[in-house]
Amino acid sequence: MTDQSGNVFGDGPVVLPVGGPLYLQLKRWIEDAIKRGTIKPGDALPSERDLALRADVSRVTVRKAVQQMVQEGVLVQRHGSGTFVAPETQRVEQSLSQLTSFTEDMARRGMSVRAEWLDRGLYTASPEETVVLGLTSGERAARIARLRLTGDTPLAIERASLSSNILPDPAGIGDSLYKYLDKFGVRPVRAIQRIRAANIAEDDAHLLQVPMGSAGLHIERISYLATGRVIEFTRSIYRGDTYDFVAELRLGDPSVGVKS
Repeated sequence: MTDQSGNVFGDGPVVLPVGGPLYLQLKRWIEDAIKRGTIKPGDALPSERDLALRADVSRVTVRKAVQQMVQEGVLVQRHGSGTFVAPETQRVEQSLSQLTSFTEDMARRGMSVRAEWLDRGLYTASPEETVVLGLTSGERAARIARLRLTGDTPLAIERASLSSNILPDPAGIGDSLYKYLDKFGVRPVRAIQRIRAANIAEDDAHLLQVPMGSAGLHIERISYLATGRVIEFTRSIYRGDTYDFVAELRLGDPSVGVKS
């Protein structure tokens, strides 16, 4: 951690990078100090006043640079404590070539994961759920929503919908939905998954402990039984700074599709 003087950048003159507005120059200077290890995750920045004096800029410039870095997740502000370099987050990789549950995927990596239940119950199906799941008139939707964490770090929010005929008791699920479905012979065997970039909305950002508007991954998955019936409709939001999806690509046979 930094010493009590707050002199985290050494005693030499401050030379801001050239180019752009002053607040961006200061922002790059602080980012460079973090990359060099001059200040480390968890270290406190000097006060706004001290940083302004040290860099020979106005407090407004310091405030603007710090606010942008907080929005980007580089710095975190703690009420009554100050501004700190954000802790490092462990990135997680998930293969796009295998259909596994979150719990199974993390277990293969030797990672300890847990879930906090946000919701689980039976509801009147929305028009989207009715169409995607192929529900009959009057059939309700079973919904489960979970916050996924590794250690104390939130990774994702998962919101899944299934037919109430398939999942009549959402409260009976343990640590894995797929493990629960497997007991009744209705575990999905394939899925179509769509991934797109998204800015995390306020409520989800609070749960994921990131600034509102942070980069995230919105994932929609429709899973099928061997019969072709849709079994699960899941919409999830993943933190963009902790999760990577990896796909193995193979070169196709150039002779396929060529007429003789």
